[in-house]
Amino acid sequence: MTTPDTPVPIHLSPLLTDLYQLTMLHGYWTCGMHKQLAVFDLYFRRPPYGGGYAVWAGLENALDYLTELRFDADSLAYLESLKLFEPEFLAALSKWRFTGQVEAFAEGSVVFAHEPLLSVAAPLWEAQLIETALLNTLNFQTLIASKAARCASVTQGAALIEFGARRAQGPDGALSASRAAYIGGASATSNVLAGQRYGLRVVGTHAHAWVESFPDELSAFRAYAQLYPDATTLLLDTVNTLESGLPNAITVAGELRATGHELRAVRLDSGDLAYLSRRVRATLDAAGFPEVRIMASNDLSEEVIQSVIREGGRIDIYAVGTQLATGGGPGGGALGGVYKLAELGGRPRMKLTGDPAKTSLPGRKRVWRGVDAARQQVWDVIALSSEAAPQAGQRVSDPSNPLRRSRLPDGLSWHDPREVVVSVGQRVAAPESLPTIQARARDQLARLPEGTLRLLNPHTYRVSLSAGLQASRDALIAELEGSAPQ
Repeated sequence: MTTPDTPVPIHLSPLLTDLYQLTMLHGYWTCGMHKQLAVFDLYFRRPPYGGGYAVWAGLENALDYLTELRFDADSLAYLESLKLFEPEFLAALSKWRFTGQVEAFAEGSVVFAHEPLLSVAAPLWEAQLIETALLNTLNFQTLIASKAARCASVTQGAALIEFGARRAQGPDGALSASRAAYIGGASATSNVLAGQRYGLRVVGTHAHAWVESFPDELSAFRAYAQLYPDATTLLLDTVNTLESGLPNAITVAGELRATGHELRAVRLDSGDLAYLSRRVRATLDAAGFPEVRIMASNDLSEEVIQSVIREGGRIDIYAVGTQLATGGGPGGGALGGVYKLAELGGRPRMKLTGDPAKTSLPGRKRVWRGVDAARQQVWDVIALSSEAAPQAGQRVSDPSNPLRRSRLPDGLSWHDPREVVVSVGQRVAAPESLPTIQARARDQLARLPEGTLRLLNPHTYRVSLSAGLQASRDALIAELEGSAPQ
């Protein structure tokens, strides 16, 4: 049986790509450029949800894709049918393999805008082809893991479970959402296939239809409890939460106890969750069932959870569905991750555009993370790969505004949180288990500066460019502007 400690590889077709990736590959091949060594960086420009961070997720799936990618006979036959590609090019694709190197943050790391989360160094046609699938995998899972982390950050110790398969973006989206939600802090999922695939704990109750299918609510509750005497959670609001559902649940709880079993939980799926949960908790306690837990669903989000707690709600388990599985909410919906060429043939490259926020960072880079004496993560510096570790007093600049400069403080120790994860097309290390990845996320979230986890107006974590990288960027901008037609 699969457990979270035994990752299952996911194989993706090489046709999971945009058409222009393949037409560009054809062009590179025709022009004899396809073997030039290229470096691409994957990053995002703004954290999701107007928050202060993101949780990096999807890397293990992305590495499976890279190391297993092949053009099989069916894929090549389909490409031939498009009448866009020369037979010799398709023959070359039949031998295509990813042979490059990948550096990346470990999955579950807390990451920030502008940082190269993943860098690919490979022949141009290899590095170009994989763009779409990498962004598809990493953008979505990072979005969902970040949403889960935001929800978990406000539950004050209550459990968080992912409940959103029916509202997710198709079957693949549902699976990816369950995996990523676990990384971000969910303890279980309602998605049975995700449980099988990833070894996650699966949980569930019953629907309103179960109650509606019986002559009355009490009969429905009794039938379910007889089936699952040690795993019964009863949904209270099909008829009336306080006047019908709760009294009937207490009746069934007493009957279970008389046979040596205990009611596990009750679920609230509508109404004022703060008020109802207080009433339910008080009634259960007075009836002698203080161990029966209260679960809440009903279109929850991190803001709703925070509001319920602020108003004195007594929820033990938050089952977050639509908002978590889809990455919805203000500032969500999609993570704007991009994949940009940084070097080709040993020369730095960059996108220079009329929108300064979209100007990319040239050259091979590394990230230095500064940690203080209390192990708190304080400052990240993006530097050229050739630069030494930052030193106190050095000037650094803001990635979006080079005129905004700072000096690095004393007392920080610096390390590079990225590492080589693929070399010569092969994994460097065995896949990590999901509990290991989740633990990394939990640890790094706990070591962020005060206010970074805040939902509204969070603290802005410091990410800067080194003097060397800023100088390289300025020089390339001057070169590009000087070569533009006058």
